[in-house]
Amino acid sequence: MNYKVSYVVRKADHPGAIINQKQAPQLGGKVQLGNLWCKIVEIKDLLPPTEDFAYLHVSCKPAEPPEDD
Repeated sequence: MNYKVSYVVRKADHPGAIINQKQAPQLGGKVQLGNLWCKIVEIKDLLPPTEDFAYLHVSCKPAEPPEDD
């Protein structure tokens, strides 16, 4: 599945991003938008998914980078 994901960063001076991805974002997961790491706090479908494409809106908040294992 291909995902077009609109990221909006809450409580930060960041423009957000629109990113094409092969994997769906996960609630509570982290994503790097430029130099800023964010934690995903909400995911919504923008349109019903088609056979191989989905449009998602993701709200996130600034977070610490993930720790290296």
